[in-house]
Amino acid sequence: MYGYWILLSLYGFVLMGMDKRRARRKARRIPERRLFFVAAVGGAAGTWCGMKLWRHKTKHHSFTVGIPYLVAVHIIVLLLVTGVWVWGAAA
Repeated sequence: MYGYWILLSLYGFVLMGMDKRRARRKARRIPERRLFFVAAVGGAAGTWCGMKLWRHKTKHHSFTVGIPYLVAVHIIVLLLVTGVWVWGAAA
């Protein structure tokens, strides 16, 4: 479970960097739908880190609100799935 989350976060991070680079070069961009999809299925933390590091998509309300929301949802889901939320410490 953690491996899946980490890999998708890395992928989201890389996608943000690639899109920022393409934006600067006026090249073909990565669709916002794809960036959000990767974030929604588990890559929100990496996408958010990429937003902050490269200052990319920071003026888009859907990203500045939506991505942190997805990070919170993913953390809650991970805590519930691993049992930490329910039982306190990992059992």
